[in-house]
Amino acid sequence: MPTGLKRYYGAGHAHFITCGCYHRIAWLDTAAHRDLFLTILEKVRQRFRFVVLGYVVMPDHFHLLISEPQVGDPSKVMQLLKQLYAQRVVPRTRRKQSDAQSSLPASNTVHVWEGRFYDFNVWTEHKRVEKLRYMHRNPVKRGLVSEPQQWAWSSFRDYLFGQTGTVRVNDTDIMTMRLSPPAA
Repeated sequence: MPTGLKRYYGAGHAHFITCGCYHRIAWLDTAAHRDLFLTILEKVRQRFRFVVLGYVVMPDHFHLLISEPQVGDPSKVMQLLKQLYAQRVVPRTRRKQSDAQSSLPASNTVHVWEGRFYDFNVWTEHKRVEKLRYMHRNPVKRGLVSEPQQWAWSSFRDYLFGQTGTVRVNDTDIMTMRLSPPAA
């Protein structure tokens, strides 16, 4: 783990996660790229068995509000999510390189994500609502839409209309009950 970075896992808190694209390059700039990201997020959610409380996918970053995973930890979730997306999007992008990119040597590494992600433990209802509002207002604040419900790549419509999208929000069916052995 990098020096000075401390993550707090295992307390059962929700995690507000922010991850940016490398140098703010808009790797999530198209509907197809954002749809792909959400499809991968849902697969990762099922694999690590965590609850997505909220999300928003912006052109150059994303925010997640998730429960502690039952398998692994939020760092493992982020590692796989970022890795699977990069593996899918980089080959497509390399085939469609711009003139500026075509002059780069083929051996150059293409970075999609910043190396780290921001993780804030959310342990109160007040903070949960604050983080959801922040996420859902993000597309409006950035001038992408005039109303939060117009942005298809967030959990806002799930909350407002009950519309289940690609990512299942507040789906606790994914969790498995942990039973303690009977007392002796």
